[in-house]
Amino acid sequence: MFRSAAVAILCAVPFVALRAQLLQPGEELEYKVSYLGITLGFIRIITEEPTSVGEAPAIRVRATIQSNPDIPFLSLRAVFESLLDTSAAFSYRFRSQVQQGDEPQATASYEFDYARRQATMQEWRNGELLLQRRVSIRSRLNDGLSLLFAARRYVLSGKSYRFPTVVNSDTFATVIHFTQRREAVRIGAVPYPVRTVYFRGNSNWTGIYGLTGAFEGWFSDDDARVPIRAKMRVYVGNVLIELVRWKRNGWMPPAAELPSAEP
Repeated sequence: MFRSAAVAILCAVPFVALRAQLLQPGEELEYKVSYLGITLGFIRIITEEPTSVGEAPAIRVRATIQSNPDIPFLSLRAVFESLLDTSAAFSYRFRSQVQQGDEPQATASYEFDYARRQATMQEWRNGELLLQRRVSIRSRLNDGLSLLFAARRYVLSGKSYRFPTVVNSDTFATVIHFTQRREAVRIGAVPYPVRTVYFRGNSNWTGIYGLTGAFEGWFSDDDARVPIRAKMRVYVGNVLIELVRWKRNGWMPPAAELPSAEP
């Protein structure tokens, strides 16, 4: 019995280390969003302190999106919050607040109760409840924010995954192909090419500011797997998302000795 317990503990150690390396409380990542060289806005992603959902350990992550105030026709502010499983593979809860121009503030809440196999979804406009529904679920789910962390978890896998993703109170498939292809990527935040792992995917849904369709990503080729650069499609066209600032203990973008990928 002692031997079996010891083996189980030893087998669990790599998974504990994986979570510690990937989900680091206090991590802050900031990205510039640009289109044809014009800065459209910024995204800031924060990993907060560990918490729990019932008896299950969890961790809260938060993202804010702010459009460039110098562009008069573009006005967007959004706050997203996800409660992740510590594996970073799926979500327990999602909250969002979105303000676009003069439109009423849109608020949403999704609760995923895996023990009862049901999801509860609610939406408000300016505080008025517009939608409330409860649906049966058969698998672990992601939301738009937790999906980023699931991609970080699996980016080194070399496999393709189909992630059930809840967007606009409905469930869609997000397909991502993790290629294990290493590329050197240049960004303005560091004076050297960054060693990254490339992946591509397709979002079969439409999210904030028309986000939809094919996308590409380059994450750091190390234990942290920090998103370095991405290309995505929104209303105005294909945008570039690039890491500009970060706060993560002991981390710097890893240097590459490979030919640089084209921007």
